[in-house]
Amino acid sequence: MRLSAMRMMVAAAVAVPAVAAATPSGGPAAVDARTGLPASRAAAASPAAAGPQQRAAVQYYVDLNSASRKELMTLPGIGAAEAGRIIANRPYLTKTDLVAKNVLPVGPYLSLKHLVVAMPPTVAKGKH
Repeated sequence: MRLSAMRMMVAAAVAVPAVAAATPSGGPAAVDARTGLPASRAAAASPAAAGPQQRAAVQYYVDLNSASRKELMTLPGIGAAEAGRIIANRPYLTKTDLVAKNVLPVGPYLSLKHLVVAMPPTVAKGKH
């Protein structure tokens, strides 16, 4: 706990002068929103330096219950055969059903679990 607090203080002390530094035109330096570094230094910072815990933000999730075969094949480790098995075993209540129903082994599931969701089918409102 103490070490992580110390790292945060050091990171803040390093980042504040870099963000507050003025550009040659006299205005504030442009800051890259992803890294928090000035734009000139952001290009030099490598993603590996950020650490293994940080992942790139997912732009969209693939719904296991409604995705097409082509969409499923964009996932890592999913080919035509796996996509066919995913479609054949629908519907899924949770994404862990991929392993529970023996659709995918644990390894491929772990590589794509952060990219998928299992949305329940929508129910028409009105009389039931």
